[in-house]
Amino acid sequence: MAGRNCWRIESADRAALLVDGDAYFRAILDVLAKARHSIFIVGWDLFSRFRLVHDEQPGQPPVTFIEFLKDILARQRTLHVYVLSWDYSMLFALEREWLPELRLGWNNHNRLHFSLDDSHPFGASHHQKIVVADDAVAFAGGFDLTQRRWDTPDHLALDPRRIDPDGKPYPPFHDIQMMVEGNAAHALGRIARARWRRATGHDARRPAVAGPSLWPEKLKPDFAGIRIGIARTDPGSGDTNEAVTEVRQLFLDSIAMARRFIYIETQYLTSHAVGRALASRLREDHGPEIVIVTAKRSGGWLEQGTMDVIRSRLLGELKTADRHGRLRVYYPDLPGLGDECLTLHSKLMTVDDVFLRVGSANLTNRSMGLDTECDLAIEAGHPEDGLAIEGARNRLLAEHLGTTPSHVDQAIRESGSLIAAIEVLRGTDRTLRDVENTIPEFLDRQLPESAMLDPERPIDAEKFIQDFLSTTVPPVAGRRGLRFALLLILFSVLAALWRFTPLRESLDIESLESWAGILRNEPLAPLAVLTAFAVGGLVSFPVTLLVIASALIFAPLPAIVYSLAGSLLSAALTYGIGLYAGKNFVRGLVGSGVNRISRRLARRGVLTVTAIRLVPVAPFTVINLIAGASHIRFWDFILGTLLGMGPGVILITLFIDRLVNAIGQPNPALLILVAVAALIFAASMWRLKRWIDKKKTRPDRA
Repeated sequence: MAGRNCWRIESADRAALLVDGDAYFRAILDVLAKARHSIFIVGWDLFSRFRLVHDEQPGQPPVTFIEFLKDILARQRTLHVYVLSWDYSMLFALEREWLPELRLGWNNHNRLHFSLDDSHPFGASHHQKIVVADDAVAFAGGFDLTQRRWDTPDHLALDPRRIDPDGKPYPPFHDIQMMVEGNAAHALGRIARARWRRATGHDARRPAVAGPSLWPEKLKPDFAGIRIGIARTDPGSGDTNEAVTEVRQLFLDSIAMARRFIYIETQYLTSHAVGRALASRLREDHGPEIVIVTAKRSGGWLEQGTMDVIRSRLLGELKTADRHGRLRVYYPDLPGLGDECLTLHSKLMTVDDVFLRVGSANLTNRSMGLDTECDLAIEAGHPEDGLAIEGARNRLLAEHLGTTPSHVDQAIRESGSLIAAIEVLRGTDRTLRDVENTIPEFLDRQLPESAMLDPERPIDAEKFIQDFLSTTVPPVAGRRGLRFALLLILFSVLAALWRFTPLRESLDIESLESWAGILRNEPLAPLAVLTAFAVGGLVSFPVTLLVIASALIFAPLPAIVYSLAGSLLSAALTYGIGLYAGKNFVRGLVGSGVNRISRRLARRGVLTVTAIRLVPVAPFTVINLIAGASHIRFWDFILGTLLGMGPGVILITLFIDRLVNAIGQPNPALLILVAVAALIFAASMWRLKRWIDKKKTRPDRA
C-alpha cells in the first residue's frame, strides 16, 4: 500500500530477475550502450577498473567499467552520465579504490559527472544500488558496480575468469538484481535525481521524451504488464527530510500475509523487528514454513566477530519459537572450495506464490532505519504472475541444490512442503547445509547488544562521545589530534620540498628507500620493531611516531602487522605494570584523572576501550597503566585495543605509503590533496576539542 509499506506503486511493461553477475553485467552493457540522454549510477561501492565481461575473445582487451562509460559518451554526444557513490567510512578503505576523483579520471570528461555522497547521519551509509538509463529501464537490487562481483550460476570453485582487476582470484559470488521497464523505471530515476541533488546541491538533466526501447533483445522477461512497489529506507537529513521506514513495514506486512511458505535469501540476519515477526509466525499452530538461505559466515574478521554473533543470538530466539519444526536456516555449500565459501550477497524474499521482493536491504537493523535502501516488490495480480514467483524461487533453490527448477517444483508438489522438498534434494556435493548456531562463549559474552553495533536509528554523535569519553580529561585528545595533524602537514611540506627544491638532490627518495631496504632485510628487524614499541611504551614515547617509522621502513602489510603487534605488546606490558603497582601508584604518576578514566573503562569493557583508542582521552601509556590498575579484564583490554587502534594504524600506514609514492612520482595534485586532508583533519580535531571544552563545566555522569 503506497504511503504505508512502499513509496509508490508503478506499472512496469516488463521485469526480469537477473541472477548472478554474468547476467547482470551483460544486461548493463546492452542497456547502457543504447542510452541517449542520461544514465544514473547510485551505489554503496564503485570500482572503475572492474571488468564487465569475463569471457573476452583472444586478443580482445578487457572491458572495464570506466572505459565502457567513456566509449558510449564518445559515441552518444547528447548523453550525460551521473555516478554517485557513498563517501565511505575509513573502515572500508582497504576495500575501495584509492582517491577515485584524482586517480581514476572520473571528472576528465565534461559529461561524466562523479560525486561522493556524504549526506547522511553519523554512522549511516548510502546502501541503495540503482542504475537508470533514460528513465526508461532501471535496475535495483543487491549488486554494486564494483570488483569481485562477477560470477555465473555454476559458481565453480576454480573459474579462471573469476579474477579481480589485479588478476587475483576470488571466491564464488551470488547476488540478484531486478530489471524493470516503464513507469517503474521512471520512478527509480526520480529517486536517483533526488539523491544527486541532496549530495551535490545541483539538479541533473530532466528526463527526456521516451525513445526506442532499451530492453535487451535476447533477454526474456519474467513478468509482463505488472505493478511494482518501490519501498525505501531513508534516515532523513537534518530538518529537510523525514525518516522513511517503508522497507521495515513491507517486511512485517509480507511476513504476516504468508500462508504456506516464506523463502528468504539474505547476506545478514540480525534485525530485531523481522526476527520478532518471524518468531510470532513460528509460534502459531498452523503458520507458514520459513526457509532462510544465508552466508555460512561473514566475509571479514570484524563482521565474523560482530554480525555473526548477533545472527547467532537471533537464530537462537527463532529456534526457541519454532515449536512445530517449520524453520530451516541453510547456507550454500560448493565442492572444491576448501576453507572458503560462497559469498551470498542477495536480498530476496518470496511469500507463497503471491509476493516477491528484491532489493538492497539486508535483514539487519540498520537496513530498517539507518541506511538508505531501495527494494522492488511484486504482488501477483494474475495466475501467470504467481507462476513466475514460484518459478523464481524454484530457480534459486535449484541453483543452490545443484539440480533443476523442474525437480524442485516436482518435489514441492509431491510433498506439499518446501522444507521436505529441500531435504529430499539436498545431500550431493553441491547442496544446502544447516547453519551451525555456535559461537565462542567468550565472544558472545564480550560483545554488546546489537543496538550498539547494528543500530536501527541514526546515532547522536554528541551523545556517543559523551557516553564514552570523560569531559574533564579530554582536552588531551584534542591536543594529541592536533599534534598528529600537524605532523601529517609537516610530512606533506617535507614531501613538497624534496620534490620541488634542491633538497631533492641531497636527500632523495631512492636514498631513503635504500636505507629502509637495509633495515627491512635484517632478519631481526621484526624483533627490533617489537622491542622499540615495548620500550617506547615504558617511557611514554608517542606510539604514533613508532607506527609512522614502521610504515617508512616496511611494506604496508608487514608494517601494519608489526605496528599492531608492537602496540599490543606495549599495551600488555604497561597494563601489567599498572596491575602490579596498583591504583595509588598510578594516581601519583598521572594525577587525579585516573578515577574518571577508570570508571569509563570499567563501564562497558571492550566497547569503551575501543572508543577510547579511537578518540583517546589520555596518552597511550597512561590508558594502559590505568586499565591495569583498575583490574579491567585483560582480554577486554587487549581486544578493545586491537579494534580501536586497528583503523588508525591502517590509515597511517596507507597514508605514509601513498605519500612516499607521491614523493617519488611527479604528482603535485596528490601532494596538495594530502596537505588539504591533513588540514581538514586538524580542523576537525580542533572543533572536537572546542566542543569538549564547552562540556567541561558539566558534571561527569559516570
